Amino acid sequence: MQVGLLGRKVGMTQIYKEDGTVLTVTVLECGPCTVLQVRSPEVDGYSALQLGFADKRRKSATQPERGHAKKAGSEPKRYVREIRQDKPVEGVGAGETLTVEVFNGISCVDVTGTSKGRGFAGVMKRHGFGGLRATHGVKRMHRHPGSSGPSADPSRTRKGIKKPGHYGNERVTVRNLDVVKIDAAQNLILVRGAVPGPNGGYLTIRQTNKV
Repeated sequence: MQVGLLGRKVGMTQIYKEDGTVLTVTVLECGPCTVLQVRSPEVDGYSALQLGFADKRRKSATQPERGHAKKAGSEPKRYVREIRQDKPVEGVGAGETLTVEVFNGISCVDVTGTSKGRGFAGVMKRHGFGGLRATHGVKRMHRHPGSSGPSADPSRTRKGIKKPGHYGNERVTVRNLDVVKIDAAQNLILVRGAVPGPNGGYLTIRQTNKV
């Protein structure tokens, strides 16, 4: 089974190893997740486990959300995602609960989330441009991108040119993060490094496929 869970970002901290070295880690709350539906090749054309995380009040859920969760004997969920599988999963059915213990023995994970939205940003912040000279001859143009279009041929700006625009608020996956510690009692997993999104943001944590 391709191991995966849903969760949220708690925040970053640091822990000390036995030899005294410091590790910067991100604390993730993983599960418990309810299996809302089991996708099968015969019915859906692919294999997957549909998981739900964090209960939603029935008052706030739509009628389809309530009906879909009721089939699995569960409450409506705030965050619902699917974990694709290479082959049909045996021994896991709708209504079962998966905890962080499924990651026991797994050394690396991929974390997917929505990055922080930074609104409309210029090229220096968005793409890391160096800007123009801050000396003589440059008048109130220090943070401008400079020339970006060709001349008479083709007399237009080519597609893909880096420009100012909306920055952030997009799906980002950070791959191959080391699993430092698993706390089954509090449903926490500590990974080395940073993950996308703000504290409290929802995440999808999967067993890495990077080899």
